[in-house]
Amino acid sequence: MPVHNADIAALFEEIADRLEIQGANPFRIRAYRNAARNLGELPQEARTLLARGEDLTRLPGIGDDLAAKVREIVDTGRCSLLDRLRRELPPAVTELLHIPGLGPKRVKALYHDLEVQTVEQLYRAARDGRIRTLPGFGEKTERNILQAVEAHVSQARRFKLAVAAQYAEALIRFLKSIPGVDQVVVAGSFRRMRETVGDLDILVTATADSPVMQRFTVYDEVAEVLSAGSTRASVVLKSGLQVDLRVVAQQAYGAALHYFTGSRAHNIAIRRLAQKRGLKLNEYGVFRGSTRIAGEDETSVYQCVGLPFIPPELREDRGEIEAAREGRLPKLVELADLRGDLHAHTQATDGHDSLREMALAARAFGLGYLAITEHSRRLTVAHGLDPLRLARQCDEIDRLNAELSGITLLKGIEVDILENGDLDLPDDVLGRLDLVIGAVHSQFHLSRAKQTERILRAMDHPHFTLLAHPSGRLIEQREPYDVDMLRIIRHAKHRGCFLELNAHPERLDLLDSQCQLAKEEGVRVSINSDAHSRFDFSNLRYGVGQARRGWLEKDDVLNTRPLAALRRLLKRTM
Repeated sequence: MPVHNADIAALFEEIADRLEIQGANPFRIRAYRNAARNLGELPQEARTLLARGEDLTRLPGIGDDLAAKVREIVDTGRCSLLDRLRRELPPAVTELLHIPGLGPKRVKALYHDLEVQTVEQLYRAARDGRIRTLPGFGEKTERNILQAVEAHVSQARRFKLAVAAQYAEALIRFLKSIPGVDQVVVAGSFRRMRETVGDLDILVTATADSPVMQRFTVYDEVAEVLSAGSTRASVVLKSGLQVDLRVVAQQAYGAALHYFTGSRAHNIAIRRLAQKRGLKLNEYGVFRGSTRIAGEDETSVYQCVGLPFIPPELREDRGEIEAAREGRLPKLVELADLRGDLHAHTQATDGHDSLREMALAARAFGLGYLAITEHSRRLTVAHGLDPLRLARQCDEIDRLNAELSGITLLKGIEVDILENGDLDLPDDVLGRLDLVIGAVHSQFHLSRAKQTERILRAMDHPHFTLLAHPSGRLIEQREPYDVDMLRIIRHAKHRGCFLELNAHPERLDLLDSQCQLAKEEGVRVSINSDAHSRFDFSNLRYGVGQARRGWLEKDDVLNTRPLAALRRLLKRTM
């Protein structure tokens, strides 16, 4: 069974959870959590790196011991350390850590004092008033736990887009290898590039004698078969991700792809347009009476209702149908349009590769320029640069630029925006750089008025170029801070500076709606990888997907310009 980075990360997280409940060494626990995070964010599969003979200890946060465990998991699908830890604690107990308000100490107390091992047992203990009797809990904590359990149970699990991609891409390769299979495409929210995915909807066209359905249900990663028939099947992978497969006729392929791509609101609107023309539109085609008149491809489906093809990322019923009818659909930006990347880190701060390695990786990815933007001194956890270390790095960039061809390094900094709106480095230092990225890394809970004023003041600094990850959100981990984004965008327009769309799969920040707002206000957006290793440039595809959801075109994106044109725009902000 192919083992994905997300699988290894999940096992390392479980090891860390179990060690934490047992009260193990905090440094050991942190090592597993860091390794889980780094592997989960790694665009290249660890199994592929091992197959190529690469040294895993070069990966961020992976030493000899963890590299050996990664190899063990890739080779066997198991980890002997985790097997031992599971014997020492019940399998379900770590799920309790996912309930808000329950840390390892409380989980340990619940397990030892009340024999609570599962979420269901936790719910009953809270409902029956038994938790309040434990030292350090009380009636209010018990009530909060009860509410948190109810919310936890009601939430359907979703997978971040980059995690879902690991399973989707492996499935596509597997299905294409089956005799008789022609086309394979993942539809649904995955095709629309939503930031999280509930399940995967896969469509295939195949010959009548293809064994695709039988092979799909015995795929190595399948944990449970929910249903299986001659043209459709539904399974749950061992990761918990549900996958629905449908074999469709070639003449209905476009109609089925349109139907299963969604969104539901978009499909309903298109179906109503068909009904007004006396047509019936469903997953099998477009019909006039009993005669199919279209459906072999998606373009024919839209043509039947008087519209041009609408890209999947726009299909949310947010004005795309009216724009299509009026000839105003945007020509969406593509990954190939990007000429450079304006946000990257090296091992000088919290990155994991050298300046040279990052430059060569960016060039290999097809980029012509790369801005090196280390953290500033305030972010001590990332070993941020002070003025002296920044000056030394600028000199190193000059030397490397004189040596390398095909890639130009730009001098930058990701400078902290302090609570009062000041920047973490003085203006005379920032004035030496090609660009200055301002970022909020602290005080996320300021009031809307204070947070907005803080950012506006920072943008007024004479060398401010670009606002990094403008909402501050981490998907499913941290909500966006409360800020008046319209004022921020309009002030960026007034100042002549720019906004970042951070392509890191944990961020995808700007939100798609905010991208659209920036476009409407005439503020250019820079799609940046926020790369912390040489592998991270492939994350740019997720940023481009978010930009497309936000209606951005090539001209709306700052880093689609060649270097000379980019430099002219950057100078206007200084």
